[in-house]
Amino acid sequence: MRLDKYLCECGCGTRSEVKKIIKAGMVRIDGYVAKKPEIKVDESADEVSVNGNPVRYTKFVYYMLNKPAGYVSATRDNKDRTVMELLDKKDLREDMFPVGRLDKDTEGLLIISNDGGVAHDILSPKKHVDKTYYVKVKGKVKEEHVEMFREGVDIGEKSLTLPAKLNIIKSLDVSEVYLTISEGKFHQVKRMFKAAGMEVIYLKRIKMGNLELDDTLIPGGYRPLTDSELKMLCERG
Repeated sequence: MRLDKYLCECGCGTRSEVKKIIKAGMVRIDGYVAKKPEIKVDESADEVSVNGNPVRYTKFVYYMLNKPAGYVSATRDNKDRTVMELLDKKDLREDMFPVGRLDKDTEGLLIISNDGGVAHDILSPKKHVDKTYYVKVKGKVKEEHVEMFREGVDIGEKSLTLPAKLNIIKSLDVSEVYLTISEGKFHQVKRMFKAAGMEVIYLKRIKMGNLELDDTLIPGGYRPLTDSELKMLCERG
């Protein structure tokens, strides 16, 4: 791997910033000063330091983000702020992306990573990884809706949605529920409740597979996944 790319992916700055520190003689490889950004680094064997501080490369990174409303699940967007803007510069890497998506006005659990394999495991329709949401809707959610969702809902596509689990928390003019689905059709949760004659007014994802959102994370807050959480993320609920 090129030295400048290595340093970028270790959170040492943008490509132009790391080229400056290389040129200034601040970077060493195995104790020797490196002054060219195109120098090759063996990320598994070479010892790289910046200003005497070791810089270690990790191939894959995984962050849990509590997505706030108002951000789009994309790496870049011409109109809206993206979830990538919530990460500190030191944690950003060029190859990172949000795993899956949440609508702009939807909050909650989102994974940021650069591991396409894990992304595939979570998002592949064949995997049927469960996603659980906390939902507020206008209208009284009743037991008949629990059965309706369990059987699959007509949201205007060729087939019904897969069976979904609806747990009622409060059944009032504004109801509160937990909804677990195992697919990810466009605006699926909102469309399911619309088919039941109700309007979603708040939506927050709280679980993916067996991985639950850390309730100590404030909106916009994030942290690395633990090894056990990464294992849970790849397990089916």
